[in-house]
Amino acid sequence: MAAGGVALGGLTAGAARASEALIEPSLHLPPSSDGTRRVALTLDACPGGFDRRLAEALVEQRVPATIFVTGLWIQWNPVGLAFLLANRDLFTLENHGARHVPAVLGQGLVFGLPAAGTLEAVRREVADGAAAILAATGTSPRWYRDATARYSRDAITLIEAMGIRIAGYSLNADMGASLPAGAVADRIARARDGAVILGHINQPHRPSGAGIAAGVRALRGAGVVFVGLE
Repeated sequence: MAAGGVALGGLTAGAARASEALIEPSLHLPPSSDGTRRVALTLDACPGGFDRRLAEALVEQRVPATIFVTGLWIQWNPVGLAFLLANRDLFTLENHGARHVPAVLGQGLVFGLPAAGTLEAVRREVADGAAAILAATGTSPRWYRDATARYSRDAITLIEAMGIRIAGYSLNADMGASLPAGAVADRIARARDGAVILGHINQPHRPSGAGIAAGVRALRGAGVVFVGLE
């Protein structure tokens, strides 16, 4: 896990963790033993909509992806959830929290989102998100990625003690679904062997989803193999 140089914005003077440097975990696949270039595609379903264009492109190309869903996304997108569940041979649903709250202690904002504040709030966010996935799929998630992918060190310790693995990444494809399609496609096309790619599937009206589909298509054309996090 690599310590990121991200500081909490908007912390009050009395915040318990005002001076804490947040951790931005990285994650890579083990090196390929046969020279095959392998990558893992992970997509966050933050509160928002469902980018069916992207999902259908992955189904068409038979590309597996790990989808980190929030409890709110499950609640707001029954049609999108049904689509993912109908293609469980490709899509694995993992935990992005119940309400999309950063696992950060203290008061303040992380990329505009209020921090969880306490370890109990972190535990509740993780547990409630896992419960929503279990209710929707019948399977308990094994991985967790919080909102913003930044964490307090004690929050990571707590989450791992719950028997859940932290899902970092090594390639940020769309910068929170904010990049144009061409830039996203170019980033993905340059993915190295072992890369864990982070993108988003909750912004159907932004061009980044088309960029993910194009980048994935380019990797497939180059003989890259897509695998799951396991």
